[in-house]
Amino acid sequence: MILPREFYDRPTLTVARELLGTRLVRLLDGVRLAGLILETEAYIGEQDLGCHARAGRTPRTQVMYGPPGHAYVYFVYGNHWLLNVVTERQGFPAAVLIRAIWPVEGIEAMAARRGGRDTFGPGKVCRAMAIGRAENGADLTSSHAGVWIEAGITIPDWAVTVGPRVGLYSVPEPWKSIPWRFRVSGVEFQRLGDTVRLIPVS
Repeated sequence: MILPREFYDRPTLTVARELLGTRLVRLLDGVRLAGLILETEAYIGEQDLGCHARAGRTPRTQVMYGPPGHAYVYFVYGNHWLLNVVTERQGFPAAVLIRAIWPVEGIEAMAARRGGRDTFGPGKVCRAMAIGRAENGADLTSSHAGVWIEAGITIPDWAVTVGPRVGLYSVPEPWKSIPWRFRVSGVEFQRLGDTVRLIPVS
């Protein structure tokens, strides 16, 4: 089931936590690629100095001010596209960055795009799934744009680590260290046919 707009029209921290375990899906050249979301970061409002919206409404950030459930995709370091999901009410700029996935469908196709390397890193996610400028503004609550997020598996609280966001080296406190990063940890995943089971690491 594709996650509805109501899922995203909630507090960003709630969305960031509950996106863990859902499936990011990309339909590319007739091949379905999918991965369980394992890591997210929340960016909330113009007052958040780690968020692009600190500069206000600009051509770049316009999507963040739009309806929840849309993709906010931007280019960084002259090399990487990053995928974010717009959250909260229209007119309020907030989004969740998708930082890592665990491939479960189209695994070989994703590995080929990544040269066999992992998908733990937001730039790696977009490269593996061929997400770029064309997907900026895409409605993730529909399959029409070829990228969406659907229900996956439940991640219990004991398997989630919460901590500071990554790479905000020049951002002042408290925004540099605020614990708005959510990451699945202390578990392994096992494929059982079309399903995935979460196994604690002892």
